[in-house]
Amino acid sequence: MESIFHEKQEGSLCAQHCLNNLLQGEYFSPVELSSIAHQLDEEERMRMAEGGVTSEDYRTFLQQPSGNMDDSGFFSIQVISNALKVWGLELILFNSPEYQRLRIDPINERSFICNYKEHWFTVRKLGKQWFNLNSLLTGPELISDTYLALFLAQLQQEGYSIFVVKGDLPDCEADQLLQMIRVQQMHRPKLIGEELAQLKEQRVHKTDLERVLETNDGSGMLDEDEEDLQRALALSRQEIDMEDEEADLRRAIQLSMQGSSRNISQDIPQTSGTNLTSEELRKRREAYFEKQQQKQQQQQQQQEDLSGQSSHPCERPTTSSGALGSDLGDAMSEDDMLQAAVTMSLETVRNDLKTEGKNNTFTK
Repeated sequence: MESIFHEKQEGSLCAQHCLNNLLQGEYFSPVELSSIAHQLDEEERMRMAEGGVTSEDYRTFLQQPSGNMDDSGFFSIQVISNALKVWGLELILFNSPEYQRLRIDPINERSFICNYKEHWFTVRKLGKQWFNLNSLLTGPELISDTYLALFLAQLQQEGYSIFVVKGDLPDCEADQLLQMIRVQQMHRPKLIGEELAQLKEQRVHKTDLERVLETNDGSGMLDEDEEDLQRALALSRQEIDMEDEEADLRRAIQLSMQGSSRNISQDIPQTSGTNLTSEELRKRREAYFEKQQQKQQQQQQQQEDLSGQSSHPCERPTTSSGALGSDLGDAMSEDDMLQAAVTMSLETVRNDLKTEGKNNTFTK
């Protein structure tokens, strides 16, 4: 139905759209219709002046706005009727008693102009099919022959005034084309306001959907960030714990080495990186080294059990300070060697603490 001329609503120029859709072309502009309206106003003024320019009716007429047009673009039935006279066309009121008595089937007419509350639109037959060319629609609406009478009756019930257009309409491409073919309409056109509202609703729905998706994506990213943060914190806590254990071990070894240094020189004072008393340090060292000794004894017991099950038992070295250079020392892991070193330091510290305790007792 692309060949059908259909002007869509602009402002309040429905009378212009009605005429152009009827004639199937841009035959009238607002300027031309305004000129016809002014001509009608002047004819009315001249008739009123016949009763006297000083009469009350004449003065009242001059003060009233034009009844044929207004600033919004509305034009009266008189303007439309005079515009159609140029093409030899006239309007007859379809729902008048006189026309109804003629019992003419609407299908046998060629076109109708409908008006309700300052809105005008055309219903016209193009080829062998009827079309509603209302400018408020998004496109021409196909009307079947069986539905035409019902459609006009519905308009009358809604308060429309319907006019039959009498005379020969100018030739148009759509009429010639539809004389040869019949069209089918799969989807009815919507009202322009309805389509705009639907498009607006779709845009709002799309915006809401995008906002929801963005929110979900954002929350998903937040969840991933939180998980990464939790993992990083857990790793940090593990590293801190390991550092704390290593720091404790280094401090214990340092203290042990400080205790051993007393064998070299009694004049060098014992130093510590903390503010703890020597008694507190001693207790902490003993607790730490006792724990390490228990672990070492368990490992030694396991090794002895394995050695007793061997088919070729060999003599095992004793656990002492000289054992570090034996075959067992070669087989020991770095942790075992470190623990053995701590044990050696512990023995030295204990001997020094005993000696220091005796000296203090003697001094007192």
